[in-house]
Amino acid sequence: MRSIGEMARDSGLSVSALRFYDGAGVLCPARVDPRTGYRWYAPQQLPDARLLARLRRVGMPLADVRRVLDGGPQAAGQAVEAHLRRLEDGLADARRELSAVRTLIELRETPMGPIRLTVPAAALAAALDAVRFAAAPGREHPAVAGVLFETTGGLLHLVATDRYRLALSQAPVAGQDGPELSVIVPTALADEVRALLAGSAGAAGLVLDGEQLTVTVDGRSVSGERIDQDYPDYRALVRLETTHRVATDADRLRRALAEGPVRPARRGQDGADYPVSVLAVDAGGALSVAADPGGAAAGDLRVLVNRDFLLEAVAAGGSGQLVLEFGGPIAPLAIRFADREGTFSLLMPTAP
Repeated sequence: MRSIGEMARDSGLSVSALRFYDGAGVLCPARVDPRTGYRWYAPQQLPDARLLARLRRVGMPLADVRRVLDGGPQAAGQAVEAHLRRLEDGLADARRELSAVRTLIELRETPMGPIRLTVPAAALAAALDAVRFAAAPGREHPAVAGVLFETTGGLLHLVATDRYRLALSQAPVAGQDGPELSVIVPTALADEVRALLAGSAGAAGLVLDGEQLTVTVDGRSVSGERIDQDYPDYRALVRLETTHRVATDADRLRRALAEGPVRPARRGQDGADYPVSVLAVDAGGALSVAADPGGAAAGDLRVLVNRDFLLEAVAAGGSGQLVLEFGGPIAPLAIRFADREGTFSLLMPTAP
């Protein structure tokens, strides 16, 4: 048996860390002296301690560390791959932020000229339709009352959120002159742009000149001032750990929500009343709208959502197949569309 000091020396973990992991139930000693409280570790625990030290060095969350230590090879491998994806995504986010920092540093010395890009009008219209429902209604709202237009990798990404839901979509960029674009378009201006795009089969030209954004389609233009704010960091929210993935038909889900039972609820932030639907996913992956949030069998999941918000998210994708991704009863619900890569929304569940 190893004392806690010997285990610390041989594993690379500190004594205080071993005490913490014992309290967290991650690596418990084989024996604790009932009189002195001294911790003693079995020889076969040393490989787990060394593995734990390496996992924590790369920032793996404790919940995933438990999966690696306690699960079989498949569960452990999945946890490691999921964490590697998070690290890679975080590095990509850091590169984007540092690129923006470089641009801001350059702007202090040399003012930037106009940014110009061209986007197919129909694609931009479809992207606006996919996110508009999630935009905050006005400047008095606590969230940013606008739609983020952001270019990266040859795509124009659109993002909208009112803090209860988040919607993302994208359109291809046909041409761009200047650095990457990142501008918050006021909700009212976004609506004017959408009206301008209606029925056009041509290209939309976007020009950001200082604080002024101008969109031109078929010789007609609208323009307005950007919102001078930083948009909330949404990227971490869209990287979900999915526990249940359910494919369904949009029309079928709409009927189930319309005909299924609802519970009344009142939002604490603004006192607004809204209907709550209980989404139930059984162990076999079947989706239904339940009457009771409780009584779930082992392996089943119950998630309470604002029914009207979910209906709006489904409507934004039109008809056809969609996929619901659940991360648990209190994790965001993702609504994805099978035929529209890069277009999806997230909906925060309501409290039971």
